[in-house]
Amino acid sequence: MSGRFGICVALALAVGLGEAAPAPGQEQAGAPVAATVAGKPIAVKDVDDAVRAQLMDLRAREHQLRSQALDALVAQALIEKEAEARGTTPEALNRVEVESKAAVSDADAQAYYVANKARFGTSSEAEALGQIKAGLGQQRQNERRAAFARELRAKYDVKVLLEPYRVPVEVGSAPVRGNPQAPVTIIEFSDFQCPYCVRARPAVARVRQVYGDKVRIAFRHFPLEFHQQAEKAGEGAACAGEQGKFWEMHDLLWANTAKLQVPDLKAHAVTLGLDAAAFGQCLDSGRYSRLVAGDLEAGQGYGVSGTPAFFVNGRPLVGAQPFEAFAQVIDDELARLGPASPGAASK
Repeated sequence: MSGRFGICVALALAVGLGEAAPAPGQEQAGAPVAATVAGKPIAVKDVDDAVRAQLMDLRAREHQLRSQALDALVAQALIEKEAEARGTTPEALNRVEVESKAAVSDADAQAYYVANKARFGTSSEAEALGQIKAGLGQQRQNERRAAFARELRAKYDVKVLLEPYRVPVEVGSAPVRGNPQAPVTIIEFSDFQCPYCVRARPAVARVRQVYGDKVRIAFRHFPLEFHQQAEKAGEGAACAGEQGKFWEMHDLLWANTAKLQVPDLKAHAVTLGLDAAAFGQCLDSGRYSRLVAGDLEAGQGYGVSGTPAFFVNGRPLVGAQPFEAFAQVIDDELARLGPASPGAASK
């Protein structure tokens, strides 16, 4: 961290994005002042704007650490409570409920090896099977441990009072899929050429399937500069939206990420039954280039630096997260909204 950046971060944290009351003599026209140079003020807002993305990252990381620590403490307390109820020890309970239910059989390891043999290069079959058993076993134990924790949370009275970290992300004019009155809004910033965004599709699709009218999803563009077709693909989706088929084009682009050149986009329009001439004119004119660029700028202001980036009622989920990560946040949001909100769907 450079000295200048460190000073700015420390100062911005101290004043709290301009919300702290300025000291006497440090206010001009109602705006807090961080410093003066030859009588010229440097506003706190200017300091904040210079490091806003970094500050958001720091605050998100701070909350993530607190949440992880809280989850671990809650899980441990639940295991101890359940072990006491069963008249056993936490270690014995873990063996029964986690290790025994996440075991990897020889048949499981062999099946995985056959399906992924090329990944193991020059390793012998015996070495590969040992790696598979260790890796797959750890993965299954983690999944089972998380599932068991959810079971215990449902069984015992757990109330999480720590307020989640939220970013005030706006839907704006973004296309929205789902119930307009849904209690949970997911805003996605994505790049149609991004392989990690493609990996997120199954989780997003399952969210829609499981939660139905309880969730609405908005899409905003965030084309990365090293993905040369991403910006135009975003414009193509917006042009399709002009004819009422944004989401159809959205889905088609994810299924054809190797076909994002302008001729490909025009061919996709024909596939969707759009007015090809109108679509072509829209795409060639760059009519929606400012919209795509505006989404990119807005995303950067919200602290987005890569794709995919999701905000669940403002709560960030970064990267190609599994369904379980979405479910944890969505369930918590529905619970926080109380009895008036529909309960979480069965998964």
